[in-house]
Formats: sequence, structure tokens, C-alpha cells
Amino acid sequence: MGKIREKFRRYLTDKGLKSTQQRDIILEEFLQAGSHLSIEELYLRIREKHPNIGYATVYRTLKLFTECGIAEEHQFGDGQTRYEFVVGEEHHDHLICTQCKRIIEFEDSRIETLQDEVARRHNFKILDHRLELYGLCADCRKP
Repeated sequence: MGKIREKFRRYLTDKGLKSTQQRDIILEEFLQAGSHLSIEELYLRIREKHPNIGYATVYRTLKLFTECGIAEEHQFGDGQTRYEFVVGEEHHDHLICTQCKRIIEFEDSRIETLQDEVARRHNFKILDHRLELYGLCADCRKP
């Protein structure tokens, strides 16, 4: 986690911004919370321990995380932007339950291979991709 903090601090310095205690608290909470958090969810977690940190500060700090490459924004069809920690993470895709909103991460090398084959056939270089499959999880399919 030290490398992540350092990457964020370097980014702030490069942009002429300050590394503040509030930004450090938000980063720590984001890293501890797991992934696929909305701004509201992260804000509520932070507010429990640090009521002096406002919603706008959390919002702006999450935007800084995405700009510096330690987080990624996702739209999973629930109307909220969700944020996922990405530094050092292996690439993965998502299964999203449209009923309970559960998000399941998965990796499958066959999908990656097929994407590469399709790109080669079309003389296309893939720089990045996202795969999100929407449906019903096992719990939501139970009668």
C-alpha cells in the first residue's frame, strides 16, 4: 500500500496540489473498503469516523484517484458511478446481477484469447477493454 500512497502523492505534487490529511484518510478508507464503491457508500463509511470530511471532498478525491490511475470508474446500470481500485490488480471482468446489484469479478483466459484473435483478424490493437455481463445471480433465480 505504500507504493500506492507514494504514487498518489507524486501525482498531487506533479499537479501542484497538496497532500492533505483528508485525502490520506479517504485513500486509506478506499483501499480498506474493497471495490465497486459509489461515492455515497465511501462517504458514509468515512463520515462515521471523520464527520468533518464533506461529500464534495470525497467526490473530488475519487476523481483524483481515477486521474492518477489508482482507481477506475464503472457504470453497472444502477445509476451510480462505482469506483474500483486498480493498481497491481490483475485484469478481470464483471458479472452484474440486475436484480440485487451484486457484482462478481471473474477471469477467463479463453475470453482474453478470443478478444486477441478478433482484434488480429481486424488488424486492430486493443489498448484496454471492459467486459460486463448483466443477468441474474443464483440467489435471485431461486423461486
